Amino acid sequence: MSTKNLSTPLLMLATVLAGMLSPMQSAVNGQLGHVLKDGNASAVISFASGLVVMFFIIMSKKQYRQQFASIPSLIKTRKIPLWNWFAGLCGAMVVFSEGASASALGIATFQTALISALLLSGLLCDRFGVGVDEKKYFTPYRVLGAILAVVATLFVVSPQWHSTSFIYLAILPFLAGLLAGWQPAGNAKVAEATGSMMVSITWNFIVGFTVLTIALIVRMALGHLTLELPGTWWMYLGGPLGLMSIALMAILVRGLGLLMLGVASTAGQLLGSVLIDLLLPSLGNTVYLVTIIGTLFALVGAIVTTIPEFRATKSAKA
Repeated sequence: MSTKNLSTPLLMLATVLAGMLSPMQSAVNGQLGHVLKDGNASAVISFASGLVVMFFIIMSKKQYRQQFASIPSLIKTRKIPLWNWFAGLCGAMVVFSEGASASALGIATFQTALISALLLSGLLCDRFGVGVDEKKYFTPYRVLGAILAVVATLFVVSPQWHSTSFIYLAILPFLAGLLAGWQPAGNAKVAEATGSMMVSITWNFIVGFTVLTIALIVRMALGHLTLELPGTWWMYLGGPLGLMSIALMAILVRGLGLLMLGVASTAGQLLGSVLIDLLLPSLGNTVYLVTIIGTLFALVGAIVTTIPEFRATKSAKA
């Protein structure tokens, strides 16, 4: 086997492992939310820990500092549509839903609902040209992938149909996934305007942190919440885990391309979710057979939606 042929499977394996960081983040933020009994507070802490890391990265390089300092003028001159600067709100919704529902739902159910909604959101964003340069019309493969995504979500929540509160909690990651479908496009535009993805990620964290913190302060001022920080160190790793995932994906995409990266990372997210629920029974999550079936449907749905692009890529190389 040639070096090139060998490198692709290794990169795919590395991407699967990197994809497992996402359910790890969900597990950390879920437990933090469970301890604090508040998803808003959990999300603020997660964003704060990630923002601290990004602060040191931005301050470490003069170019980053200059690019970050250019943001006010870029917003004022409307170099890119204004909505792109608020893409961090989608990340805030995802992290909030982790703290509010991941612990109660189980990581596999949470991630499946989130990923399924992301597939649907991506389909709709492509079709209506939201955040993309060229519209992609519905095809049998894309529609089938969307149907499988819906089926996956129905499967993972089916063991708890009798619990209205469980269904309400499952709606959170699904809504977060629908909103987050256009977040990468917004972040990419900010990166293009500032000249740095690092600056874009930092801005993303600032927006999410600011909105969530304002909401938390208002709630505390109204007496709806009394915050007591946990003493368990790993509960503060949600933000850094998310950053590690972003950084690794940015490195791995150069060797795999977006298509294969998306499939492999989705596989890693779903596999990691099931493993966390199975190997850490102390989290109190039960893995049903339909949970595993649902995660498989979500993975197949992700693969099916990429078939047209895979064929197009293959034809272009021929």
